[in-house]
Amino acid sequence: MPRTELFPPIDPYQTGLLQVDAVHSLYWEQSGSPRGVPVIFLHGGPGAGASPTHRRFFDPSHYRIIIMDQRGAGRSTPLGEVRNNTTEHLIADLELLRTQLGIARWHVFGGSWGSTLALSYAQACPDRCIGLILRGIFLMRRSEIDWFLHGMRTIFPEAWTNFVNFLPPEERGDLLESYYRRLTSPDHAIRMGAARVWSMYEGACSTLLPSPELLSASGEDNHALSLARIEAHYFRNNLFTPENRLLDRIDRIRHIPAVIVQGRYDIVCPIMSADELHRAWPEADYNVVPDAGHSAMEPGIRSALVAATERFRNLT
Repeated sequence: MPRTELFPPIDPYQTGLLQVDAVHSLYWEQSGSPRGVPVIFLHGGPGAGASPTHRRFFDPSHYRIIIMDQRGAGRSTPLGEVRNNTTEHLIADLELLRTQLGIARWHVFGGSWGSTLALSYAQACPDRCIGLILRGIFLMRRSEIDWFLHGMRTIFPEAWTNFVNFLPPEERGDLLESYYRRLTSPDHAIRMGAARVWSMYEGACSTLLPSPELLSASGEDNHALSLARIEAHYFRNNLFTPENRLLDRIDRIRHIPAVIVQGRYDIVCPIMSADELHRAWPEADYNVVPDAGHSAMEPGIRSALVAATERFRNLT
């Protein structure tokens, strides 16, 4: 039987900071086998950052596990920075890190916004990708952003009401602009107040059943600030042109082995986008987890992702 449980906790054998421009320094780490098959883990958000748990999707005896906190996220500095922060910058960062580490090709593993970045990177650099493992598909389209800001109320009306009622009535006409103004305010208290509400709104909608642990983590200051600021920045400034760019360019990556893992009841990144991606890319293996929401830590999602990394052991 293929393994479906997370691997035991491990520590990195190497960490570093990658100075990518005059503003940003990016945290990166390596764990697992120094001579293993390389895999890069792309966290979600954008802005969520990575955690030690993310190393555990991969067999450390087989994989050389590389994790990088993207611009403004996690242990990268400055925290929550939106200057020089676009998809194109992040793709260039991945190439710089890959070159610095002496890696010719690697697996790319990304969930939620990480799936967006993984698809974007693979379409820009297909020859650098051994395989793709994608979870909770998000294609950065206006309809998906509108769903996040307004549509999730149909399933989580209590969370959405808290999200909207944080703003005074006169600021509720354009939720994204109102939150963006607050998240980029020079006043730290104003920034943090908006960041916590935004992050906890997303956290409350991310699991099939309520998760007090996830909600608590969503309200942590550093996580909330980087997630909310960078998400609002990307939602406002970094839509793709044309909007269906990731679907339109599937031919660039059709030959790359891929697994798509999607929770049936994912409310943050609804299954429609994963279904559209699979219809455009039927060669990719498509695994709909019937009893899961959005979080990678949902039991069924977690198991499907580990099974995918185990299956990809045959690819080098």
